[in-house]
Amino acid sequence: MDNYWTDFKKKIIGQKDLASIGFANIVGSGISAIFWLYLASVIEPTEYGEIHYFIAIAAFAQIISLVGSSNVLTVYTAKKIKIQATLFFISLLVGVVSTIVIIVIFFRFDAGLLVLGYVIFEMVNAVLLGRKAYTEYSKYFLSQKILMLIFGIGFYYLIGFDGVLYGLVLSFVPYIVLIFREFKETKIDFSLLKSRKGFIVNNYALSFSGRISSTIDKLVIAPLLGFALLGNYSLALQLFVILMILPMIIYKYLLPQDASGESNRKLRYITMLLSVGITVLGIVLFPYIIPNFFPKFIYAIDAIEIMSVAIIPATLTLLCTSKLLGLEKSKFVLITEVISTSTLVVGFIIVGPIFGIMGLASVFVLSYTLEAALLFCIIKIKKY
Repeated sequence: MDNYWTDFKKKIIGQKDLASIGFANIVGSGISAIFWLYLASVIEPTEYGEIHYFIAIAAFAQIISLVGSSNVLTVYTAKKIKIQATLFFISLLVGVVSTIVIIVIFFRFDAGLLVLGYVIFEMVNAVLLGRKAYTEYSKYFLSQKILMLIFGIGFYYLIGFDGVLYGLVLSFVPYIVLIFREFKETKIDFSLLKSRKGFIVNNYALSFSGRISSTIDKLVIAPLLGFALLGNYSLALQLFVILMILPMIIYKYLLPQDASGESNRKLRYITMLLSVGITVLGIVLFPYIIPNFFPKFIYAIDAIEIMSVAIIPATLTLLCTSKLLGLEKSKFVLITEVISTSTLVVGFIIVGPIFGIMGLASVFVLSYTLEAALLFCIIKIKKY
């Protein structure tokens, strides 16, 4: 164990770039967690669920809009292929159309604008990570989280819970400067897409099928089980996201490293060990926190105990995904994402109305476990 601890210090603490990403993500995610947990402490589960429902609609539209997915932008930027402006243009164009559709159908101007905010935020961050501009990434990432906290809570007290989404929209404003910078530094050139369409299309489908699971659950729960149960589920999911902070930091660090052909075998092993500890922490800690700080969300207690188990397969999924995407083997990730997402959606529709939030949590763990097992087997069989 002494050797593993030495490797941990060398790989984590001794790495300036990883420390920069880690600091930004830990502090930023902490700010985000404070924001959402504070809202949960002052509003009703029904209102909390409604907010997350419209966020899910905006996030769904963002997934459709991101033709140049974050993985594509990170990988090609790391390879110094100047495709950024081209993918930015396509994604923003689709984003504008998505915004108009949401405003027309739901009469929610805030949710419509949130689509563009999400699209800009993800594209710019992907490019910054691809360039290994970790300090700049950290600065803008933290700025967005701080502004979200200020504007989100501020608009809540000015307008009510309907003002929260407007606060989120305003938090993305600093990223607009970076979008203009990318258009200035790289030119729109559609010829760059022709030889890379396979990787781009696969990653678009991958992003759609993989990230749809983070939105479709809310879009399914709301009409089937109501906003109140969605509010409880959303709080449990927020606590799960808190537990996933460290694995996500390491994933963001590993992807450009894998794309550059650098090996981080020991870091992967240490990360899996840490995921076990994080799982135990979630199972033990959160059942004591929820009754004391969120007494209105009592149904979230059983859910987070079950969902904490998904930390281990979710971490393994991230590590395997980074390795395969770095090798541009996105089709395998796509296949497993489709299977995982299909399991989640079908499971929610069948199990949710019968077993409620505990059934939803169990299906959540099952989908991650299935995806991790498939990815791990593919890497071993193909000897990547």
